[in-house]
Amino acid sequence: MKPVLVMQLARFGDLLQTKRLVAGLEQAGRPVHLLVDSSLAGLARLVYPRAVVHAVAAHSRPDLAALRESVRELGEAGFRRVYNLNYSGLSAALTTAFDPETVRGHRLEQGQPQRDPWAGMAFRWTRRRRQAGVNLADFWAGYALPLADASSVNPVAEPKGGGLGVALAGRDPRRSPPPRVLAGVIQALLPTLGAVRVTLLGTASERLAAKELTSLLPERVAQSVTDLTGRTSLEQLVDTVAGLDRLLTPDTGIMHLAAHLGVPVTGLFLSNAWCHETGPYGLGHTVWQATLDCAPCLEAAPCPNEVACLDPFASREFLRLATGKAGVEPPAGLTGYATGFDALGVCCEPFCGPDPGRAERLALRAFAARSLGIGGDGYDPAPGLVEDMVADPDFMLPKHQALLETL
Repeated sequence: MKPVLVMQLARFGDLLQTKRLVAGLEQAGRPVHLLVDSSLAGLARLVYPRAVVHAVAAHSRPDLAALRESVRELGEAGFRRVYNLNYSGLSAALTTAFDPETVRGHRLEQGQPQRDPWAGMAFRWTRRRRQAGVNLADFWAGYALPLADASSVNPVAEPKGGGLGVALAGRDPRRSPPPRVLAGVIQALLPTLGAVRVTLLGTASERLAAKELTSLLPERVAQSVTDLTGRTSLEQLVDTVAGLDRLLTPDTGIMHLAAHLGVPVTGLFLSNAWCHETGPYGLGHTVWQATLDCAPCLEAAPCPNEVACLDPFASREFLRLATGKAGVEPPAGLTGYATGFDALGVCCEPFCGPDPGRAERLALRAFAARSLGIGGDGYDPAPGLVEDMVADPDFMLPKHQALLETL
């Protein structure tokens, strides 16, 4: 059987969110090849042991001779399908090594950028992010039918005995709670775990934040802190996360690693982070999502409200909720979600606070599932939803008569 190539040239978390797509391809009997950034080749081999991993310098200056050799080898591999999951100048250029008819997702065709109807639909639903709610892992999985069972992608999350892990920051500082906020949440969570041990995780750039955070904790807690920021290899990071009782984190790659390893996540999502798009995948996770009227915002745009969505996470009401106390109302602008599954894949179900946009989100999820032929019955599309989600060329041109092709 001819192999397929999955081009995932984005970052740490994106590589882990490709699991459902890869699982579906492998279950269909397809030999899977992965093309990743050179810095993530080791992680790719750990997460996808049955895949053949290829690497190029996607996030740094490439060695042109090595890049040409990689392109030549990939072009000669005879892939039946090539799934280019992200659009970038490099990934688009690499698609020209293959017959355009084999490329799904994003490609260059006669020098012009093109995208599949499924990718086009996703671009349209992300224009209404507050009502949209398709996890990135399920979107990518939608490129290849049949889909892997969503519940088989990651194990059910359970405590492992190693205490609380804390991921200090994500790629965007605006959506990373500062030490003064994290210190309160840590003290609220520790009694629920029956342990005091705290492990700080992150890159070397977070070491100052780690020191500040430790200084803000009570002495008995500070003495139990192990600061591993910038001090772990990939293998050590995996081993450390795998042993935790829980990970406290903003929207980070380490969060997706914890979900991959079956470690419970408590996610703090604010600013441009939206749990319905990039929340932890699988059962057993909790996300506290900022739901002010301005959320989720655009990463590229400055915040006009001085990051007001951070305020609920520092409130007394939220800290009482984090301790597990019943009967506490959340502060305004904050919603608690627990992860679950529906016909489309993973979803975030509210257990505390309002759920703005829920009716529209359920309708859009049902429409997306119906588009893939995997369910979605019971919800009639809202007026204008079909017109907003499907462009004329998706059904007018012969090559787009079907929204997707199966394997």
